[in-house]
Amino acid sequence: MPEEKSENFFTELLKFALVAAVIVIPIRLFVAQPFIVSGASMDPTFRNSQYLIVDELSYRFGAPARGDVIIFRYPKNPKEFFIKRIIGLPGETVKVVSGKIEIIKTDGSTSTLSEPYVVNLGNGGDATYTIPKDNYFVLGDNRPESSDSRTWGLLPKSNIVGRAFIRLLPINTFEFFPGALAQETK
Repeated sequence: MPEEKSENFFTELLKFALVAAVIVIPIRLFVAQPFIVSGASMDPTFRNSQYLIVDELSYRFGAPARGDVIIFRYPKNPKEFFIKRIIGLPGETVKVVSGKIEIIKTDGSTSTLSEPYVVNLGNGGDATYTIPKDNYFVLGDNRPESSDSRTWGLLPKSNIVGRAFIRLLPINTFEFFPGALAQETK
């Protein structure tokens, strides 16, 4: 009789593991995944070693927006993942002038971004970037410490993994949609 209980236990354990795998694996592959911030390119918005959950589902139903904090595969080495903020959208022109960002929108109107999250300007001179279809212009919030679109070029939409959905750790920084704020233009 003890042998029967032992066999029953392992059968139940196997069933539980299979059910858990059927639930967890699709969520991990198609809905959300973990991401650990590495580096200072997004300081002070995100610090080194913070643990995030990435929303992989939203951009399947809608386009990324200006101001979204995204995680993506680095265009020069797709095995690496970066975190940056979307500044320029497809069809727009982005001008960096004395550290300020001017956007020429698809309708021809021009505006200057209000970026209260940026505390360190710099890392590059004045430049103009025209963004083709299915590409984005991304920058780190800590401009002098960021390798971003000013350095390696535009980000193809196909490289975007998702947006920062939850900051889990450290626990005192827990937040939904961390770093998100409406992009105001003047």
